[in-house]
Amino acid sequence: MKNTTSNPPRSRGRPRAFDRSAALAIAGKTFWQFGYEGASIAELTAAMGITPQSLYAAFTSKADLYREALDWYQSEVGAFAVAALQEEDVVAAFEQLLMEAAKQFCRPDRPRGCMISTAVLTCARDNDAIADMVAQERAATMNALRDRIEQGISQGQLSVDTNVAALARFVGAIIQGMSVQARDGATEKDLKAVVELVIDQIGRFRTLPVTT
Repeated sequence: MKNTTSNPPRSRGRPRAFDRSAALAIAGKTFWQFGYEGASIAELTAAMGITPQSLYAAFTSKADLYREALDWYQSEVGAFAVAALQEEDVVAAFEQLLMEAAKQFCRPDRPRGCMISTAVLTCARDNDAIADMVAQERAATMNALRDRIEQGISQGQLSVDTNVAALARFVGAIIQGMSVQARDGATEKDLKAVVELVIDQIGRFRTLPVTT
């Protein structure tokens, strides 16, 4: 006898949805660890638990995913810098900024260093637009440092003859150096010892008390 029983047709509905915010955070950490060029689509999708088709559908391109990942980093990780620079005293602001950077750059549950400070310093010509974008992020940080120094001068906390541009670049260079050293294995304690020396130098720009 012929078996007339047939299997029900397979559903061809939408693919299983994924948590976009969670996937973005994973992508951010993958870029943070391997860099833009080092993080391949295969590595990104494997870490995110999605297919390449889902990645492109959700984020359009690898470059657009990276842009969103930088925004994720700034809001989720880099927020400590914004908070630190709001300290009332300018020297205390820089001390909090650098001490917190030492802590964040060495956290065991995240890639080491800073995602932005040393990102895409060299790249293939096809990725020049990405390099320029990250350079603009670093420039924005430098502007924030200069603004905070100028505020300190206007409030009488720093000497009026302070070289604003040079001091801002000094602090920026320390942050970039700490990022590299954290990637190379420096501990939080190691970096905080550096910060103590840096704050001693910044303190030399304080306005001298008026003597009578």
